[in-house]
Amino acid sequence: MILTDIISDGLFAAVAAIGFGAISDPPMRAFPSIAALAAIGHALRFCLMTYLGVDIATASLCASFSIGMGSVLLAKRIYCPMTVLYIPALLPMIPGMYAYKTVFALIMFMQNLQSPELQHRYLQDLCTNGIVAGSVIFMLAVGATMPLFLFKSRAFSMTRHEKKMPKSSSATR
Repeated sequence: MILTDIISDGLFAAVAAIGFGAISDPPMRAFPSIAALAAIGHALRFCLMTYLGVDIATASLCASFSIGMGSVLLAKRIYCPMTVLYIPALLPMIPGMYAYKTVFALIMFMQNLQSPELQHRYLQDLCTNGIVAGSVIFMLAVGATMPLFLFKSRAFSMTRHEKKMPKSSSATR
């Protein structure tokens, strides 16, 4: 039962990542890598949260770091920039429900300006959900870009040719 839950979580994340990736029109050779990165990252976050009791922000940091490391390894192999791989893979981990609840609480707060009790409740919901959504999105960004800083020379040379073009020919382009 546990393995089925992990596999289905990764599979759904892979399908979503392929959909997000299709929007930005990457090369066809990138889709298997995008799907694999999303499945591994989302399944890792699911396992950390469900079976180890890790909070969503820390689990998202670990998962996004694994996606970033995977994109470093796979980008050179398929000759594609890291961002083409890790951005669609990260998108299924955006905390949509927390973001929705943040906006909903903001709207309800504004609609109940005459009721201090309801204002207090919706302000608390706004802050709670906003902090969770913001911290998860921040951790996703930090985790995915950490490998970029750790392997700086490799990250920027992945799609560059070994020989540099002369300055005179680049001006004619």
